[in-house]
Amino acid sequence: MKTVLIIDDDHELCDLLSNYLSQEGFDCSCAFDGHGGLEILIGQAAVPDLVILDVMLPKKNGLEVLGAIRASNRHLPVIMLSAKGEPVDRVVGLEMGADDYLPKPFEPRELLARMRALLRRSAVGPYRHDVGRLTVDGLVLDENSLQASFPDRAINLTPVEFKVLWLLASNAGRNVSRKVLFAQALGRREQVFDRSLDMHVSRIRKKVWPGDEGARRIRNIRGEGYRYSFSGPTPDEAEGEGGRESRRASVQK
Repeated sequence: MKTVLIIDDDHELCDLLSNYLSQEGFDCSCAFDGHGGLEILIGQAAVPDLVILDVMLPKKNGLEVLGAIRASNRHLPVIMLSAKGEPVDRVVGLEMGADDYLPKPFEPRELLARMRALLRRSAVGPYRHDVGRLTVDGLVLDENSLQASFPDRAINLTPVEFKVLWLLASNAGRNVSRKVLFAQALGRREQVFDRSLDMHVSRIRKKVWPGDEGARRIRNIRGEGYRYSFSGPTPDEAEGEGGRESRRASVQK
């Protein structure tokens, strides 16, 4: 049974989610402010498998709680909830380390689907994400030295190119929006007719993979951004575009 910590000051929503998720096989606990949520995280003998975290919280807001979580655990899956649905709010949450973001109001079934997708990626598997080090399909990325390599060769990337590749590879199988890539890799907002991100992606493709393989590995998602795709077919392609490749992606704690 997977354990979930829900941190939200809406008691009615916490009760609803706890009842719904318990019927789906989850063991839920709740905290109603940021300070209480962190106390539960620190005091529990075992870290929960996933955290559902509201942005607007008393005592400590959700972004402060997220910062504290990420300071001690980079790999604990966190889904943020907020009545603020503006893209910039999503960018801030994701930029600070949230794994997913769901604006209120939402359907519990959608939350459940996102939770299951995150937990699949968090399971031990062929994709490994150690502290500061990422390995996917033989490509090794070292965040501390900003080095990229395959077993037989090193790859010379600029810091910005490395960050773009890191963001895409660490979210392998998922679409990463242009806004997130601009904010986290380029450190600014996208401007009208700004093609700098596309140029970085083009150079990464040429440096890392030969021929046409680069375009297959880093796919342009029209109107959204980019997605790092694993080599070969994936077990869950039948689940649709949103769920493709996720089962081959997992994080080792």
